[in-house]
Amino acid sequence: MIKLAYLLGGVSLGIIVFQSAVVAPLVFAQLKNGASGPFLRALFPRFFLILAGLGLAMGITSQLAGFTAGAILGGLALGFALLAYALIPATNRARDEARTATFKRLHLASVLLTLAVGVVDGVTLFI
Repeated sequence: MIKLAYLLGGVSLGIIVFQSAVVAPLVFAQLKNGASGPFLRALFPRFFLILAGLGLAMGITSQLAGFTAGAILGGLALGFALLAYALIPATNRARDEARTATFKRLHLASVLLTLAVGVVDGVTLFI
């Protein structure tokens, strides 16, 4: 059961790396004339919900296996992903209203939350 928690953490970390290293650069390089905006607005809610689901599954699996550290880390991953998800409407609104400074702060917060999920996943793999 602990191996499943490791697998879930690895999958989550893999999704984050793939999205950051492959999907995002490709979207900005290939989608022109404002087409990237609608695509990213459809992608990111799903991205954060998937990360939240993996965090929840990792936490539950770890708890059932008696892997307390994994349960705590899964809970943290879940919380960070849900917080990033909750920021999406405000981030979109700031972009729509051309409030650049607010958008940049909210975007940075979501990037840092995603990084936090990745760090939690990575820590889980090595404890």
